[in-house]
Amino acid sequence: MEQVKDRSKLFWLIHVIGWGIMFGFPLFFATREGNAITWRWFLGYAFVPLAFMIVFYTNYFWLIRRVLFRKKLWRYIFLNLLLISIICVCLDAWMTYHFTHFAEKTVSTHPGPPKLLFISRDFVLMALTAGLSVAIRVTGNWYRSETERKELEREHAEAELKNLKNQLNPHFLFNTLNNIYSLIAFSPEKAQHAVHDLSRLLRYMLYENNQTYVPFMKEIEFVNNYIALMKIRLPERVHIGTDIYAESDPEVAPLLFITLVENAFKHGVHPVGESFIHVNLHTIGEREIICRVENSYFPKAENDKSGSGIGLENLRKRLALLYPGRYELGMEVKEGRFIAELKLNTL
Repeated sequence: MEQVKDRSKLFWLIHVIGWGIMFGFPLFFATREGNAITWRWFLGYAFVPLAFMIVFYTNYFWLIRRVLFRKKLWRYIFLNLLLISIICVCLDAWMTYHFTHFAEKTVSTHPGPPKLLFISRDFVLMALTAGLSVAIRVTGNWYRSETERKELEREHAEAELKNLKNQLNPHFLFNTLNNIYSLIAFSPEKAQHAVHDLSRLLRYMLYENNQTYVPFMKEIEFVNNYIALMKIRLPERVHIGTDIYAESDPEVAPLLFITLVENAFKHGVHPVGESFIHVNLHTIGEREIICRVENSYFPKAENDKSGSGIGLENLRKRLALLYPGRYELGMEVKEGRFIAELKLNTL
């Protein structure tokens, strides 16, 4: 709203300055001719820019909006020709009357240029003024439409991002509760600790996830807490390795990296065989973050419907909205390992 008011003020300021220059133009040259400036002399000139103002603002506030923008081009041209013709005739009558009386005290032996020449000149200049009015009006409408379009795109992106965040919380909670549920049967004590750890994770998700960006150190703490929670239920045959550190503390969107880590725990652990998960999360310089997650790869059976992939799809959409052109997300299977890597430029 404030921007609209500022543009409106600037619009009228430009108009006042422009017409002020036109009305004051003869004052800059009158003294060079050695003639005294009188109100009667200035009044004769003032009707010229006044005539152009009538053409300009009649087009700007009425003809363009009511006729031209309604795709009535020939009617618009006809009304302009009629308007300009009437003003040219009136202006010529006024100039003839005014300068005839004004010139009674002067003696001139030189006949003036043909009257038709002056009328034709004024007609062409007024037509150009009408064209200028159209150009300004169309440009203003385009700028306003473009501003509204960008505002709608921004609101749509914010709504979509909010929806993605709302999807993320239930997805994360569902997977974590499944893990805790599996602990209850054989280790109620570990399950109690897991519930306590989960409460800390949920507290972070509830309060920090509402912010657009958080310090990277908080994301590191969250990832470490999540890994610690997952370790509680895993047997010794699952090897967990972490290499998580930060040389700087840039601002980053919350809960981006947890999706890759969560995916590794969900799909990288074999029910009976040896498994491994390695998480490498660190900064490079002041603005680049790299998250590389490797885990043992066990292809799912065709009848396995677990893991719809909503987490990874959610991550891709969030990255596209928050970091367009500033991220690289790659996933590959190599030598029995599933490798996911996210490179993020935070600035």
